[in-house]
Formats: sequence, structure tokens, C-alpha cells
Amino acid sequence: MSAQQDEERPQITPGERKAPRKKDAGPRGIGVLQISANGKSTLIPVAILTGGKFWDASAYKADPIPMALESGTVYEAERSGSSAGLFTVSSALHSTAANVATPWIGTGKWVPAGTESAATGIKAETVPVGIDTGDGAPRLTRDPAKKSAPPDAAPKTTPASTSPPGSPSTSPQSSQPSGSGDEPPRISKGTAPPADPPSEGQSQPASGTAAPPQQGGSKPSDSKPAGASPDTKPDERSKVPQSDSGAAEGNRPTLRRGKPVEPLPDDDVPGYSKPGTARAAASATKPGESAKENDKGPVQSLPAISDASGPEPRSFAFQWLKDEEGERLQQMTTLAKEQVRAYVDARAKAKLVPKPAGSQAARHSAVAKAKDPILENVKMTAYDLWTNNQPVIVFSADAHMPPPAAGTPFSATDSELQYSIVLVAYPDTYNNLHKIYSGVTDKYHLDLTPRLELIDAVDADGDRRGELLFREIADGATGWIIYRATPDKLWKMFDSLHPE
Repeated sequence: MSAQQDEERPQITPGERKAPRKKDAGPRGIGVLQISANGKSTLIPVAILTGGKFWDASAYKADPIPMALESGTVYEAERSGSSAGLFTVSSALHSTAANVATPWIGTGKWVPAGTESAATGIKAETVPVGIDTGDGAPRLTRDPAKKSAPPDAAPKTTPASTSPPGSPSTSPQSSQPSGSGDEPPRISKGTAPPADPPSEGQSQPASGTAAPPQQGGSKPSDSKPAGASPDTKPDERSKVPQSDSGAAEGNRPTLRRGKPVEPLPDDDVPGYSKPGTARAAASATKPGESAKENDKGPVQSLPAISDASGPEPRSFAFQWLKDEEGERLQQMTTLAKEQVRAYVDARAKAKLVPKPAGSQAARHSAVAKAKDPILENVKMTAYDLWTNNQPVIVFSADAHMPPPAAGTPFSATDSELQYSIVLVAYPDTYNNLHKIYSGVTDKYHLDLTPRLELIDAVDADGDRRGELLFREIADGATGWIIYRATPDKLWKMFDSLHPE
């Protein structure tokens, strides 16, 4: 034998054994619930996570409406990761206006957390349940809600043998004594009461032959299929269009489903209409025109999740220690001013015009250091995104430069120009702020650096870690962006304006 034949084949060949794949739990929908000051609520679809990839929810399987806005889809609104209530989609509305920010929105029923009312009121009982309190001797009853009659007033029952075969009393359920079942025998709706026993001269139909139809009795065509609504007729059900999204198919992913919500009487939103209606184009609002409902006060925006098999929500709120928040706010404000000043200095250097040689003073004054910017509308929020009690701080503000001093190259328009900044940082091991994102922009450079508005922290991929959801305002467009925070930078997970 050769040496090669003596060698045994290894038990595990490299490449044969593969790691088990993680089972796909199904799609996960992310949306933004907007609640106006007058209580109206609408849902904006943002993204659909399926197969490990994010898709634009306003276009995902939109035939005829997006899958994220199917009637009966339940979204759980969250505030810093904690449940804030449930929103059930009733109908989807579409806008055909040009350059509309949100072409699809959903209307439905919003139930805040802790406001669910009991379906039936609880009534206090004066006696134990099941004890008859009539004038006769006390005895137990099978139906406590129905007061039993005295023994001498018991109804007389007709023997089953004297009833005609076609009467309801000959059915297996009604042939049993009334006391053997949980409830007394009842006559189904639409059937006639039992007929009188036939006289001696009348002949009964032979066994095995169908009984003649009774007047007012149920007909074979009146039977309804199982699961059909009692208020829907068969011909009406045939006219209802089936959902083109294929949510009922076994191989089609579906979001979290609930009981379908009846169309609300006030689900009309200016500028939107149900797809396929004639008023879709006529009711669209003009660019720049705002709805009256939104003029009554600020609109509250909350992230919402729809996932049939996702994890339970957990809080991402960070609890500050005493006097810690004020110290961090001062540090973030100082860092934000440095970022705005660096942005303004870079734009000022780009505007410089070459000067003749010898004018050193003019060039020195041109690159003179600008003053500290003035910050307004300062907001700072901290999240425990990594579940390690280490805050990820999100700072946002509007800024403008103070009036220029005499002899500086900054004009009056430079001081009136508004800047926006979003700064994300976290304290490192030495308790120093470590910057992981900084975005400064103005209205003339939104194509390079979009303006970001923080919505909230949300578990976008269902791994029980938080991500940051922003509204993205670019040059002539508005979208949504989801970032994952890491110790080095913010990694983009989804961008509706710049899909990969």
C-alpha cells in the first residue's frame, strides 16, 4: 500500500460544515406616527426590514397600496424605546402633488398606553353566582343570567316523536332534554316554530325523503360560508376586491396584524385621498400650503414598529446623575460652537479673492478668527443605546454669527445666515466627550450636507439595541435616515433619499 492509501480521510472536510443560518423572523416595519394638537393621528411609512435589508416602505409591494399600510396592520408607537400606545391602520391615503414629502400616509385608530377601557363593565353581585333567589326552593342554575321559573310554571315540552321530521325539534341538538345541555334549545334565526303534530288522517313522509320546505324556513341558498361576516351578503362579498399585496398567501411575509378597523368618519386629510378615487388630483394641496389641522399647534412625532414576531420594546432612556446633565450640556455647547466656527471659517476662506503682493495686513484681516456663534433652540437628549449605561448624546441647535466688527471681511448677510448643527458624542473611558458625528449646514449647502432633525431612538432591526431615526431635509426633498451608533462613528443603515 502507498502512504496515501494509509492516510484516513479527515472526519470534517474544510468547507463542508457551515454555521447554521439565522431564521428570518419575518418583516419588520418602521414608521413615524404624527399626532397633531387636535388629536388627529396619521402614520408615515418609513422602512421595511426583510431578508436583512431595508426597503422604502412607501414603495415596498405598493400594489395597489404599500404593504406597510394595509388595513388592520398594528403599529406600536414608542417614546425612547418604551411603548406609548397602539395605532391600527384603517385606510391608506395617497397624494399626487408634485414634490410631496410623504406620498403615502395611513389613517386609523390611535390608543395611547394606559387608556384602554374595559369592554364590559363589572357589576357587583349581592349573592354568589349560580344561586337562584326566587320564591321557590333554592337551587343551582346553569345560566345565572336567566332567572329560572317556579316549578309549577315549567313550560310543557312536546315529545320528539310527535314532531314532523322536517321541524327543527327533530335535530340532534333539540332532541335532547333541555336540562342536559348548557343552554336551553333555541330556534335558529329565520326558521319557523315547530309545526303542530299531524292528525291521524295525514300521512308522514317516508324516512330518507326530504321534508317539504316550510314557510319562512331557511333555504339552501341562505347558508353562509364559515368565517363570513353576518352583516355581509354573498353578492356583496364577491364585489369586494381582494388585497393585491398577497398578505393572505402562505409564502408572503406580513406585518403585525390585528382586528381590521372600521373606516373613521374623519379620516380625510387635505391633499390626500384613497387611491383610485377621482378627487385624488383635485384635493392635492399646492406646494407650500399647509393643512389647517397642523396650524393649530405643534405636531408630535413618534417612531412606530410593526413586527409580528419581534422582541418586546425596552427603554433606551438614560438617567442622569445629579448635576451631570448640566455639565454635559455645557461641554456639548462648547463643542458645537467650535464646529460651527470651523464651518464658517472654511466658507470664508473659500470666498477669498487673491490680493496683490504686499497687502499682508489685508490678508491677515481676511483670515481673522471669527467670533463665537450664537446658539438658539438648543436641544440635548441622551440615550442608552448600547445597554451598558453609557450615554450617547445627541445635540442640535440653530446658530448665527454675531454682527461683524469694522474691517472684517464678513458682510451683514453672513451674520444673518442661519446654520443648523447636529452633534453626536459620548464620554470615553477618561470621561471626555468623543465626537462620532458632526453635521453643520445652511440653506445654500443642503445638497452637500442635509439638515437632520432627530425623531427618537428606535430598535430598527430588532436586535434589542437602539438606533437613531432622523428626518432628513435635503435640497428640494425630504426623507428619513437611520443611523447605528458605534464607538467610532455613525453608520448609515437606511437612507430613503439615497438608497444603495
